[in-house]
Amino acid sequence: MSISRPQQKLIIASQMDTSFNQALLERLAQTHPGVEVIEVPPGVPSDLPPQASVLIGRPINVRGYQAPETPPPGWPYGLRWIQLVSSGIDFYPSWLFEGVTVTTARGSASDPIAEFVLAHIFAYNKHLPDIWTRDADWHFTALTPVKGQTLGILGFGAIGSSLAQKALALGMQVIVLRQSDAPPEVEGVQVARDIHELFAHADHLVLAAPLTPATRHIVNAQVLASAKPGLHLINIARGGLLDQDALLDALDNGPLGFASLDVTEPEPLPNGHRLYSHPKVRLSPHTSAISTRSNEAIGAIVLDNLERFLNEQPLVNLADRSRGY
Repeated sequence: MSISRPQQKLIIASQMDTSFNQALLERLAQTHPGVEVIEVPPGVPSDLPPQASVLIGRPINVRGYQAPETPPPGWPYGLRWIQLVSSGIDFYPSWLFEGVTVTTARGSASDPIAEFVLAHIFAYNKHLPDIWTRDADWHFTALTPVKGQTLGILGFGAIGSSLAQKALALGMQVIVLRQSDAPPEVEGVQVARDIHELFAHADHLVLAAPLTPATRHIVNAQVLASAKPGLHLINIARGGLLDQDALLDALDNGPLGFASLDVTEPEPLPNGHRLYSHPKVRLSPHTSAISTRSNEAIGAIVLDNLERFLNEQPLVNLADRSRGY
C-alpha cells in the first residue's frame, strides 16, 4: 500500500503499520507535503523501492529468528538513512549498519519501562497478587514499605534516569553503575564503585544496560554471590545480560529472594523451562516497552529526525555499535 502527497520530495520505505505512517504524513503535511511513504513488510529489508532514501525499520532478530549473516543483493539500495523504532540495536544483523546512517528511538519507552519496574517493586513488597482474598478465611500480612529501600540500577541511560527520578520521589535511595565515567544527571543518585558493591547494597536491582560482547553474562555466579540477601532482581533490558543457570542457583540456594524477568535468552524460552514455573520468578513476554502510546512516542522521535534530515541538520540518536544503542 502506498500513501502519498503531491509534489514528491522524499520517499520513505516504512515497516510500520498504516496508522503510524498516516499520522506521520499528517504531521509533515504543512511543512513537507511532497513526502511519500511506501509500506514494506517487516523483517529483512530486501527488494526496497530503488527511489526510497529512508527506511523506518522494525526489529528483525526476534522470537528465535536470525537474519542471514550476509545482506540481500543490492544492499543498501538507495538508502541514505535508516531510522529504527527500537532503542537497542542487538536485534539487527551487523550488515544493516554498513554503508548507511542509522538512528534509534532511544528514550521512546523510558517512562513506560520505569513504571513497569515500579509496578514489580510494589508487587514484590506488597505481596501482590498473593494477598487477594477469595473467602472469609482472612490472614493479615505485614507489607514492606518502599520508602527507605535502595534501588540499584545497572546502566544509566534514558530508562535509568527516568526510573531514578521516580524512585527518589518515592523516598528510595538510588545507586547506579554505568559505562560512562560522567556523573549521573539526576541529583541525589549515588554511584557504585563496581558491580559487586551495586549488588551488595540494593534491595531491588534493575538491569537496564545494553547487550554488547562486553556485557553478555555480566551478571554471573560471582556477581550474584555478592548480592544483598533477599535481593529482588528485575531485568527489563536483555536476557543475555544474565547467566540464567547462575540465576536459578542463586534463587534456589541464596542469596536472591526473587526475580522479575521481562526478557530471557532465548525468547521465548522453550516449553518446560524452569523459569516458567519457579516459585520465585515472575516472567513476562518482553512487553515492558509496549504501551498504548508507543506509536506516539516513537513517532515524535521519527518526526524530529525527519525534519532534521529534510533540513540537512544533524540527526539525533545515532546508533553506536560499540555502546549497543
